[in-house]
Amino acid sequence: MTRSIDTIMTLAPVIPVLVIEDVAHALPVARALVAGGIFALEVTLRTPCALDVIREMKQVPGAVVGAGTVLSPRDLDAALEAGAEFIVSPGLTPALGAAAIASGVPFLPGTANAADIMLGLDMGLTRFKFFPAEASGGIPALKAIAAPFGMARFCPTGGITPASAPQWLGLEAVLCVGGSWMVGKGVPDPVAIETAARKAAALAG
Repeated sequence: MTRSIDTIMTLAPVIPVLVIEDVAHALPVARALVAGGIFALEVTLRTPCALDVIREMKQVPGAVVGAGTVLSPRDLDAALEAGAEFIVSPGLTPALGAAAIASGVPFLPGTANAADIMLGLDMGLTRFKFFPAEASGGIPALKAIAAPFGMARFCPTGGITPASAPQWLGLEAVLCVGGSWMVGKGVPDPVAIETAARKAAALAG
């Protein structure tokens, strides 16, 4: 079943940005996140095992597993072959945008300024990642950038914390946020991850 990007962005207030170094960690991390009420899982293509991690996490009931750090049509094809159910990129190029749209996969391209958004709108896209959120000026920047684009909605990612997430989620233009705080580095602690996921799932603007 292909979900819309809106459906994916509203499964929970936070989409975890996951950098998994060991495929053996995939199942315990996904199970803990889903148990805590976090269902859309973004596996970044930053590690050699990322595609295998996507395949493993898709076995967890309730998990909607996507690929992040998708930089090119080649990355897109590899992610889709691994079973990614949505695609997130740090930026937007005509080549990647055209390939993602042609594939029909829910797509969340990165934007940092009005020109990025206008490129996306020209391609028929209205849902974007705002990245890197804090480094690009934070909440005041997104408010200013989003103002002319009433049809656009965003997932700010980059520097978001449990403390700042409610302020971001309180913006009309924001459907969810991306964050890496729920899963630390090293061997995962499922109890800690589930606890952090429950807190994230309860966040509201």
